[in-house]
Amino acid sequence: MTFLLDPFSTAFMLRALVGGVLVAVLCGVVGTWVVVRGMAFLGEAMAHGVLPGVALAALLGLPAVLGAAVSAAVMTAGVGLVTRRSRVSPDTAIGLLYVAMLSVGVVIVSRSRSFATDLTAVLFGDVLAVDQGDLVFIAVAVVIGVAVTAAFHRPFVALAFDPRVASTSGLRPGLAHVVLVGLVTLVVVASYQAVGSLLVVGLLIAPAVAAAQWTRRIPTTMAAAALVGALAVLVGLLVSWHASTAAGASIAACAVALAGLSAAARAVVGDRASSAPTPDATAGATPASAPAPTATASALVASVAPHPAPDRPTLDLAPPARQEATPHS
Repeated sequence: MTFLLDPFSTAFMLRALVGGVLVAVLCGVVGTWVVVRGMAFLGEAMAHGVLPGVALAALLGLPAVLGAAVSAAVMTAGVGLVTRRSRVSPDTAIGLLYVAMLSVGVVIVSRSRSFATDLTAVLFGDVLAVDQGDLVFIAVAVVIGVAVTAAFHRPFVALAFDPRVASTSGLRPGLAHVVLVGLVTLVVVASYQAVGSLLVVGLLIAPAVAAAQWTRRIPTTMAAAALVGALAVLVGLLVSWHASTAAGASIAACAVALAGLSAAARAVVGDRASSAPTPDATAGATPASAPAPTATASALVASVAPHPAPDRPTLDLAPPARQEATPHS
């Protein structure tokens, strides 16, 4: 037990654990929708897009969080503007702005000879330096993220199926997409202090991927992703303490490793289920074919459809008086 308890007898390790768990909860809730919508590239772009703001804030003596928030807001507005005013696809717009923001950040950093240490902290995080103010900020971000996700749950579900259906049902898919992008921005800004802008995407994506192997309901996946992320934080901090490795990188690596272990375990369970003997056909019973286990985000989206599900997932958005079945989400 000393192997587990001794590291957290110090105040800075305990604060790192609390801060990391809070970040894991926020990333688990928002990361589930990132996986469902296939927005991992947007998260990566946002993580790099905060660099110019953080660099300017450091050079001007302003709070780094303020610079990150402004830079992320510019990135979000730029993606929306380029997408609406040109024929460029959203992925292309994100890629262009991602390179532009990263280039501007590097140019700003290159103007200062003494910025190398701060840049390392921005890119890879310093969870061991989390203080009481950071914990309060992250806790507020968690409350906001969970509240907004709960309020927009139905529009997010409709947007995952078909934006046209969501639009005709009055669920405003455009607003839902903007809110989801805002949530990703919130995660990046709130989490970069703990795991860094380069590693936050690992904690945003990996726990949700690990949880999606075993759950089929979005709220359950969010809770499971938060638990997987918290476990990654705990194991990562222990590895960092005993092996003298970077804490943020250790946490992100553990999250990715848990996702890989979860996928491997799910594959083993699926192979055993498919090789199980079936009842004798001469007994008069026709065995029902068990659905193959799914490990993709599309299966998670399909789980919110009314049952029995058709060949293509659909979402019944009719008024309650006419609705015969309700989604399980």
